[in-house]
Parts: sequence; C-alpha cells; structure tokens
Amino acid sequence: MTEDDRTRAMRSPGDGRPLPPRPSDGLRSGGAPAHRLPPREQGGPGAPTHQLPNAAHVPESPRADEPPRASSKVYGRERSGKSPIRPMRSRGEEPPRGPGGSGGRGGPKGPRRRISWKAIAAVVAGLLVVLLVAAVALFFVIDSRLAGIDGVLDDYEGRPADTPGTNWLLVGSDSRKGLTAAQRRKLATGQAAGQRTDSMMLLHIPEGSDKPTLVSLPRDSAITIPGKGRNKLNAAYAIGGPRLLTQTVETATGVHVDHYMEIGFAGFVDIVDAIGGVEINVRAAVDDPKAGLKLKKGVQELNGSQALGYVRTRKGGALPDFERTKRQRQFLGAVVKKAASPGVLLNPFTSVPLAFSATDAVEVDSGTGAFNMLSLGLAMGDSPVTTVVPFGGNELIPGGGSAVKWDRTKALALFNALKEDKPVPKDVVDAG
Repeated sequence: MTEDDRTRAMRSPGDGRPLPPRPSDGLRSGGAPAHRLPPREQGGPGAPTHQLPNAAHVPESPRADEPPRASSKVYGRERSGKSPIRPMRSRGEEPPRGPGGSGGRGGPKGPRRRISWKAIAAVVAGLLVVLLVAAVALFFVIDSRLAGIDGVLDDYEGRPADTPGTNWLLVGSDSRKGLTAAQRRKLATGQAAGQRTDSMMLLHIPEGSDKPTLVSLPRDSAITIPGKGRNKLNAAYAIGGPRLLTQTVETATGVHVDHYMEIGFAGFVDIVDAIGGVEINVRAAVDDPKAGLKLKKGVQELNGSQALGYVRTRKGGALPDFERTKRQRQFLGAVVKKAASPGVLLNPFTSVPLAFSATDAVEVDSGTGAFNMLSLGLAMGDSPVTTVVPFGGNELIPGGGSAVKWDRTKALALFNALKEDKPVPKDVVDAG
C-alpha cells in the first residue's frame, strides 16, 4: 500500500476535506465519487448516467489578453450582448458611483470637451462679417432709394464761392402729396393747392471740433428774390421751387449751400411714427383747431400727427412766427436724439423701418447720397448751437402785407461767422 492509499484509509469520507488526487484518477466532474467505482455493464444497475469528457475535448482557458466571451445564459436562455453581467439591485439601492462620483450606467466617462478660444473667435468673426455685409447692402439700398431733385444747386452768375465746412438748407414744405382726403382731414392740413415752404433752416457743420450751428430762417422774412424783387422768403419757393429758394438764401446770406433736403407733411408724420413718437416739453398749453392740436403743458410723448401740429401752430407767444421757429428747432433736435438712441439705432426692427421711412419721406439734391445723410444725422445728434436770424421791426411788402425785417448788423455777423467756419458770437446767438 502506498502512502496515498494509507492516507485515504485513515480519513473519514465525511470530514469535508477534499481527498488528494491520485495519478491514476484522471479528470472527474464535480458530481463524481471520490473513489473509483468498479466498472459495470452498460445499461446495468449502477451504471453511470454520464461520461466524463476526454482531455482532448476540454475547452482551453481564455488568454489574459482576450476579452471574455458572452456565452452565459440568463434563466436558461442565451444572453445577448458582450458586456459582463451586473448584479441586480434591490429597489431603493443607489447605483454604483464611478470615479467622478456620477451615478451613470456606463463606465467612467472621459473628460468633457471645452470650447476653444479659437472656435469662439471664429464664430464672432463670422457674425461680424455677416453684419458688415448686411450693413453695406442696406447702405446701398438706402442710397438707391433717395429721390434726387435735378438742378437745385446748379451754378449761376454771382453765386457765393465755396466756403469751409458743410452747409445744408433744410426745408419743410406744406406739400399734401401722399395724403388721402381722410388723412388731410385728420391732420388738419386743409386743401391748399400748390406747394409752399413751412419752415427753413440753415445748418453749418464745421470742419474742426466746434459744434454745428442751426439757424432758423423765418418764412415771413422780408428778402430780395433774384429777378422777382422784394417779397417774403417763402414766396421764392412758391415762384421757382427749390432752385430759386436756394439761390435766394445764398444771395441774402452769402453762404454757399452744399446740400438741400426737403420733407413734406406725409413724410414728417411717417418718420415720427417710425421711431415711436418723440418726447417734447410743451412750455405752454396749446389749443389750435386749425392745426388739429390740443396739448397740455409739460413733458409728453407726441405721435406723428401731434408733432406735425406742434411745429405748424402759430398759437402762443407775443411773436407767433418767432415761437414757431423755436418749436421747429426743438422738435428737430428731439427727433434726431430719439433716432440716434441705442434703443432705435441698434434695433433692426426700428432702425430699418426708420431708414426706409426717411428715404421715402425726403427729397434731396441729385448730388446728395446716403453718406451725406449719415453726416447730417451725426451733426444733428451733436447738440448743435441753435438760433434764429436776428430781426427787428417789420417791413411792408408790395402785395404781400407785413414781413419780418432782419437786423442787418447782427445778421451779417451771424452769416460771416458761418462763411469763415467760426463760432457765432454769443451776443448774436442770444439775440436770436
């Protein structure tokens, strides 16, 4: 008896410890007996119900570098997928947390991708290019929509020479063009035939850093119209239109006009409504049925029709025409201030309709383009010095009644300062 046989004989088969294998045992399954049984006849009593596999049929163990094969079964069925089986969790049990503390089902996630500064810069640059292209396209569209009046600034014999700075003649006409009968009744514009000037202003934009100067020219000013004699200033427009009016202003002031712009009643209302109204400080209550206006004293928002009545009314003040020119300058400044505000200028839903309304509302000389209009807007937004031509007394006009007579000395000081591109003397501004 060998040493192994003696050991087996000494141990109890039920002590729970496995018996040492013998070389002659070979392979056996987990349910095979510890001792070799004597062979029995095939099919006889005590015959084994199964056979152990030969060594040649035993599957090889997977290599360490080879992923495990998904050959397991779940409840007797072949399981799909290749991922390892995870233990089931009871209700309320928290899912296992990964290295980052997240409770996701997947494995550990890689680091989040951060947007680089180069990508952000590329997006911003792209947006700027789009905005620039849109602005350039809008500029050319606006420029093409401007209605030019031919011959307004044509040369003539004795015309004043060009002077430093830029001079604009701004004209508000009483044209009813574009207004329906219902709109005329609503705006109280009347049914007057023809076309006359309702307001006239001379704007000087200096070449240096001085502020622009805006001078009102009273429509009832006594003036000499070239080839027509002595008459009121607005008669020049009624007789010869924009060209004769420009020539009359240049002859009377000695100031060379570089640009001409005109706006009628309809365009006036459209521009005010396009910017959502203007804020005006009404210094005295106004009740003028002829202008279709009734306003209380104080700061208030005026819509297009109210603003039109405000600049047209002659009610209030000892000198109605003088007060009228003051309201016109006040209103023009309020319009430009509102149009240049960030809420209007940077909002395409207001700035684009405003640009289209402005181009439809105004008429300019044929040499004026969108760039010139932009410089005009910037100058008006620079809080220009405002005044009116100094005047004193009245003058009887043959066939025209009483007209306003200019103070020749102070008026010359005013216009000479504009021609020389210098600030207007303070005493002249105060006189106006």
